[in-house]
Amino acid sequence: MSKDSVIVLSGGMDSVTMLHEYSGQIALAVSFDYGSNHNAREIDCAARQCARLGITHIVIPLEFMGRYFKSSLLSGAKEIPEGNYDDENMRSTVVPFRNGIMLSVACGLAESEGLKHVMIANHGGDHAIYPDCRSAFISSMSAAMKAGTYNGIDIVAPYTDLTKTEIARRGAALGVDYSDTYSCYKGGERHCGRCGTCRERQEAFREAGLSDPTEYEVL
Repeated sequence: MSKDSVIVLSGGMDSVTMLHEYSGQIALAVSFDYGSNHNAREIDCAARQCARLGITHIVIPLEFMGRYFKSSLLSGAKEIPEGNYDDENMRSTVVPFRNGIMLSVACGLAESEGLKHVMIANHGGDHAIYPDCRSAFISSMSAAMKAGTYNGIDIVAPYTDLTKTEIARRGAALGVDYSDTYSCYKGGERHCGRCGTCRERQEAFREAGLSDPTEYEVL
């Protein structure tokens, strides 16, 4: 199996699981520093996970997003809504066209490095809230990338129809250290335990029948 892919790696549960599951195909992992509340903690986790697997990891700054885009994810911990992970509660956390921008940069990086695929760990739980995580967007973006590159680079997104619970089960079977992943949208030293993404993380471990290794401020 050739290492012909670059993965967009946040440092959260989903992309770290994909990093481990497809490590034999991944030549390069890229994280983006775009100014979100939890960016720095995620990137630290991403770097350590790559080091464990011997995968080259780079960080590309997208500072303009934090400066010009509107999202509670870019506006400080106090702006993050608390409660269940649903459309009404979490819509303010949408960073406009974030995946489109990151996939575009990763596509250029892949072509520069002679790679064939860009991997992303969007999953079924994201579809209702985040338009650029839906299968229609991913397939359209992949087609645009193929048309716009000499190498016909495409997107590989095998988690698109999986739940976070299913992803957690896959990761557990692979021995992924989920204590060294980060999800909380508030970006504190410990997961807050109150925001939608913390709730989703807790639910995934609970429904998967797994012990949750996360340190929360509140349970």
